[in-house]
Amino acid sequence: MAGKITIREDVCKGCDLCVFICPKKIISIDSSKINARGYHPAKCDKMEECTACAMCAIMCPDSAIKVEKE
Repeated sequence: MAGKITIREDVCKGCDLCVFICPKKIISIDSSKINARGYHPAKCDKMEECTACAMCAIMCPDSAIKVEKE
């Protein structure tokens, strides 16, 4: 089942927890961006490989990630 990850960049503090927990290793920290809070936000590198397991959303301490099944 395919999934879609939406990361609220304005809320993300770049803590890396989603990066480490993702079983597909498709999330990384975007070092090319800095959000309004001064952090590098997370990003999904390979959305087509997302299985919608929602581990990233569960692990996120700031509820910055939303996962939808397609």
